Amino acid sequence: MQIEPIKLVVKTSTLPGAGKGLFTKEFIAKDTCFLEYKGNITAWKEVSGDEHNAYIFFVNRNHVIDASKHMEELARYINDARGIKKVTGINNNTYYAVIKKRVFVYATKDIPAGSELFVGYGKDYWDTIRANIKKDLLKAKPAKKAM
Repeated sequence: MQIEPIKLVVKTSTLPGAGKGLFTKEFIAKDTCFLEYKGNITAWKEVSGDEHNAYIFFVNRNHVIDASKHMEELARYINDARGIKKVTGINNNTYYAVIKKRVFVYATKDIPAGSELFVGYGKDYWDTIRANIKKDLLKAKPAKKAM
């Protein structure tokens, strides 16, 4: 797989509440493969209990990429424009391609220099996030006293 060397930078995301995001410092042409999602390779059973790890890429049950401890891996900073807080005018401009258990990032359209990169995480990811938020909110509610 040929990965084009593109200059990228991590800075505050344009999505409210998203934290950091990944931006390109130069033009990226449509269909360019420019980044690989890397991290520790593990099995799903090793990471499935960590409901707050947002840096897991599930390839199959025996091959999961966990980038949670790899701050230097830039692909982990690409946010999903279709997340919990959708912002008008901000859309995904890249996609993930799984090739021989490796995950690559491709441009879905021409991306101008200075743009933030966005990729779809998928319905399962957002269903899990919403369920975890709901669970956390229920835990945070004070218990009612019996009289």
